[in-house]
Amino acid sequence: MLIKDKLKNKKPLISFEIFPPKKDYPVETIYNTIDALNDMKPDFISVTYGAGGSTKDTTVEIASFIKSKYNLSPLAHLTCLTSTKEEIEEILESLKASGVKNILALRGDHPQESTYKGPNHYKYAKDLIRQIRKRDEFCIGAACYPEKHLECKSLYKDLVHLKEKVDEGVDFLITQLFFDNEIFYRFKERADKLNINTPILAGILPVLNRNQIEKITSLTGCTLPKKFIRILEKYEHQPEALKEAGIAYAIEQIIDLLSWGIDGIHVYTMNRPKTTRRILESIRTIRGVLTNEKVS
Repeated sequence: MLIKDKLKNKKPLISFEIFPPKKDYPVETIYNTIDALNDMKPDFISVTYGAGGSTKDTTVEIASFIKSKYNLSPLAHLTCLTSTKEEIEEILESLKASGVKNILALRGDHPQESTYKGPNHYKYAKDLIRQIRKRDEFCIGAACYPEKHLECKSLYKDLVHLKEKVDEGVDFLITQLFFDNEIFYRFKERADKLNINTPILAGILPVLNRNQIEKITSLTGCTLPKKFIRILEKYEHQPEALKEAGIAYAIEQIIDLLSWGIDGIHVYTMNRPKTTRRILESIRTIRGVLTNEKVS
């Protein structure tokens, strides 16, 4: 089912993100994770690329597996920065043949090698979105950044770029992770003023250790609220306590977002179904009330 149709018929959506195993590991190593996540009845599961698009073939394979085995809506990530238009068309044909109709269209990261001499057919995600939309066969999602993209000089300019992406034919948006809901609410207000009316799903990451958060903040530039910093400082030498507190913090964020009336929650699972299950169990009744469904 197309995610845009799910958003018309049911809110809030609850979805998960997983990433393929590294190249040296067989793709089957992810299947137990998918089994465990499917049991929680997500509305869709997104499958990322590896760094630099290194697992793009595996991404298509995993997305196809999710669709064929569980009849669950997969969302396949697709990056374009280091691809040719012909390569993108090949991937789109492969997704179509596999019955995968939902795509998260992303620019991707710049290659780390300063001597990179690969293709330069795409400059922005909007260029990829335009190409996908011409086929009129896919539901298209895109990324948005409540605290702006690291490469952008201002939030306003980032929102202008977001509006350009949406106008190319985006059906829904998923946010970069954030740890302060008020930042998201202010972002949504600004987006509304620019007539960015596309449904927005909030990306939430349960923090399980200090190294994880330090790496993430360096990559994304996301702000850590004072109450979150207090948690890190209090429990940084007590890993189990920090894990417990990180999960509790994510649950608190989600409950607040659901109470506000969010279109959906997208949990960055880090391929940890046990952690994800604890979160889902904590919001089970709330989820059932909001969707008018009996959630087991």
